[in-house]
Amino acid sequence: SPMPRRVAFRWMLPALVLLVAVVGLTVGRALPTDERQPPPAALTTETPVAAVQPLAPAPNPPVPVRDPVFTALAGATAHYGAYAGGAYRIEIPDAWNGGLVMYAHGYRGEGGEVSVSNPPIRAHLIGRGFAWAASSYRGNGYRPDWGMEDTLALRALFIERFGAPRWTVLEGSSMGGHVLIASLELHPGVYQGGLSECGAVTGIGQIDFLAAYTAAAAYISGITLLDLPVNAFYRAIQADWPRVMGRPGAPTDRGRQFASVVADLMGGDLPLRSPGLAQRYTANLTPATDPATAGSPAARAVSTRAIRYRVDPGLGLDENELNANVHRLDPAPGARTAAENAVFAEFTGQLTAPVLSLHTTGDAFVPFRLEQDYRRLTRAAGTDRLLVQRAIRRPGHCEFAPAELTRAFDDLVSWMEGGVAPEGDDVLSPNLAALGLRWTSPRHPEDPMGR
Repeated sequence: SPMPRRVAFRWMLPALVLLVAVVGLTVGRALPTDERQPPPAALTTETPVAAVQPLAPAPNPPVPVRDPVFTALAGATAHYGAYAGGAYRIEIPDAWNGGLVMYAHGYRGEGGEVSVSNPPIRAHLIGRGFAWAASSYRGNGYRPDWGMEDTLALRALFIERFGAPRWTVLEGSSMGGHVLIASLELHPGVYQGGLSECGAVTGIGQIDFLAAYTAAAAYISGITLLDLPVNAFYRAIQADWPRVMGRPGAPTDRGRQFASVVADLMGGDLPLRSPGLAQRYTANLTPATDPATAGSPAARAVSTRAIRYRVDPGLGLDENELNANVHRLDPAPGARTAAENAVFAEFTGQLTAPVLSLHTTGDAFVPFRLEQDYRRLTRAAGTDRLLVQRAIRRPGHCEFAPAELTRAFDDLVSWMEGGVAPEGDDVLSPNLAALGLRWTSPRHPEDPMGR
């Protein structure tokens, strides 16, 4: 049967833009322009500019803000407005049941205008009587700290204007997963539940992964990637990389070594890992930076010192030599501490509310390994009972069918209101072959377990 229309997270850029961005290069792009038609006057009330006060100053100079005007769905009312550096949307069903979902969007590159994204499950929320609200954040870039603070401020505005909800769920996609976990760990009691979608649930671990990926590529290929200026870096990827490493499906010996190392970085022998890596094979390669001189908090906090690379035996690559000689990055002094910026500090696993997390198994951009690492953190903290994780057996980043998302949300609400945790996957199982079979529908055509 044909695959259904999936939720498309269109703001995600290739990883090369993400890490080029955090080292200070400016990359701009046009953002989606859908849902900009004027709303019916009877359905919309516009909140005055500056009604939301962010918890930190807006960028200087200020960034352009896309008009947040949007049309409410049938049986709901749209509210929208601006604040210092950003914009917001709120949609409330006429028969609001008191539940509120705050949506935290993902990374959108650097520069350019900021804009608001509707939650992927918007129609489901309104149809079931839940209100939602979403912020643009006060700027683009890998800034989950801005996402956390502006979402908190928008929730305060919602309460001021419409009254306190009976509960609030924070839904976060990709970088929004970083926003979600940081919010729950740093602001206990504000949110009563979290829904993570392909989220960077270990926080700065996402940036560590991309740096480790490139360092392994440079060592195994023998190409001096990390010593090259940016333009020469990308020329080498185009000219030298295919010759030395081959391509997905037709690797050289060094290409097979690299694929083995990346498999472990992604989380092990995961379903559809290989086609997922094919999508990100060169896109994850990013120029080197020095955290000590970097300007962004993400680039200052990146660290690969604790990463232990692993490789399958018999491929001609000595694992100990790899770990001893691969290029390492250490964070700038204080960059991973709560004193400098708590959102980029090491997460503790101290969950304070139920979280249901969905992640595609073959995601080579925000890897499934982050789910495994956060499970370990919650076990060590004694909060793993508050974390339910579900694998979706697809190769790409955030490739979810709508029904998979809505089922997860409904199960989270039932958990919050009924006290019984829904079922999930054992992401630390030694055998990952059957991971996600219960939650994935339909199956991917290349699924090794069949369709």
